[in-house]
Amino acid sequence: MTRLTRWIALAALALAATSATAADAATVLITGANRGIGLEYARQFKAKGYAVIGTARNPGEATELAALDVRVEALDVTDAASVAALAKRLDGVPIDVLINNAGIGDRDDTSVLATDFAMFERTLAVNTLGPLRVTQALLPNLRAGSRKHIVNMSSRLGSITLNNGNYPAYRASKAALNQVNRSLSIELGKQGFVVVVVHPGWVRTEMGGAEAPLLPDESVRGLVKLIERLAAGDNGRFYDYLGEELPW
Repeated sequence: MTRLTRWIALAALALAATSATAADAATVLITGANRGIGLEYARQFKAKGYAVIGTARNPGEATELAALDVRVEALDVTDAASVAALAKRLDGVPIDVLINNAGIGDRDDTSVLATDFAMFERTLAVNTLGPLRVTQALLPNLRAGSRKHIVNMSSRLGSITLNNGNYPAYRASKAALNQVNRSLSIELGKQGFVVVVVHPGWVRTEMGGAEAPLLPDESVRGLVKLIERLAAGDNGRFYDYLGEELPW
């Protein structure tokens, strides 16, 4: 090995060590982390050296999440008392990245002309109001973090431009989330935050169904790559898991 190649190798090792240290120092909180995409987020961030906080409505049943040796917290994003209790337990804990992942979708919701209004209200409560409620409650933690990144899990089904029918409640909840995200990006962008909405692709989960083409690890691998490269210029944008920008 020549002196030059030895120097390059040492520099690469130093860079890798610096990256690992940065990851070790970063904390990510993922809502709805007990299954599907949320669980995969926890798995991949943990593997990269992040401190991971994963939430579940019933932590005692989140056995796969607990097996990752991450911090597991109880949270129902539709319950203001539950959200406030989480914020109290995390008082003084800096959070670098918040991923509002908890969500629901009814695959039988196929026609806006046959709306189940109770289901529609529940979908809005979880998918739209939930992320906003959690974000507001954890703002002190995010302000104390170094990255100040908020990632809201949306969907291309929330794009008005791309609407081709079906799933009206889910579409409306994600379109509304996109608007909430835009407002957050405007207000929090002035404080150094980067707030984005992302589409994970059609993923083979309990919600996505067995016919979905993407596995959770494929989707989340792309999303983690996107999250780790977020910069000020990304604030308020709408991306898919490959980093491509989507139309509103």
